[in-house]
Amino acid sequence: MGNAADAEDAVQDALLSACRHLDQFKGQSKMSTWLTTIVINSALTQLRRRSRQIHISLDEQFGEEPGYCVSERLADRRPSPEDECIKSELYGHLMRFIDEIPPASGYAFRLRDLDGLTTSEAAQILGVADVTVKAHVSRARARLRRLIGHALDAQPRSTPTRTASPVGTRK
Repeated sequence: MGNAADAEDAVQDALLSACRHLDQFKGQSKMSTWLTTIVINSALTQLRRRSRQIHISLDEQFGEEPGYCVSERLADRRPSPEDECIKSELYGHLMRFIDEIPPASGYAFRLRDLDGLTTSEAAQILGVADVTVKAHVSRARARLRRLIGHALDAQPRSTPTRTASPVGTRK
């Protein structure tokens, strides 16, 4: 079967089948022979149903080091808490900048770039022509670039500090 869990499943299925069909046992062979045949047939049925991919238990030991299992080799693709915090902080800054642009451009920008709607969908929601949405989004992007650029320029730059040694203190 390839692993203990599948073997246990096959035996359990076989025993259930044997219990259901006990009335079919004719006594022409030993009970153990009859049960063994049912277990073999159950295992073969399970193997036929199994996909052709290899299944490995996440708790199965991986490599030669004891206690090192397959689950420890799987990468967690979810964002880290630090990434979530940065994303949240950036989103907050972006919302603050969007509040500084004219409302019509801000709504169009939100619908198109944040909500992922098409130009036509945004135009329908706003009740304007597609070209109007495109113009508003273009103006919003340009204004946001300027606002973000000004904010970045206003931030103090961190420069590496050098520790100066006192003059004349050579050893």
